[in-house]
Amino acid sequence: MTEFLNTVLLGAAALVVVLALIVLYRVFAGPTTHDRVVAINVIGTSIVIVLALISAGLDRPEYLDIAIVYALLNFVLSLVVGRFTYQSGEVDWR
Repeated sequence: MTEFLNTVLLGAAALVVVLALIVLYRVFAGPTTHDRVVAINVIGTSIVIVLALISAGLDRPEYLDIAIVYALLNFVLSLVVGRFTYQSGEVDWR
């Protein structure tokens, strides 16, 4: 890859990190547990995207394997937290 494309990919990774830090506010200020779980899931997905961008930008395919494993762990974490925080009748469907 060209040096310009590597710089663009790493810059995009930096932008995703900044956006994930903005979402971190919702983890601490979320009024409900569900808001916090969604925010943590968004941050986990952002980490997967950053790992994929770094993998392409640095031409290191082994980072993509780490991103895939992290995505699986992020999904399992969402299922586990959802299972343990579920209370029947608590969610108000609009």
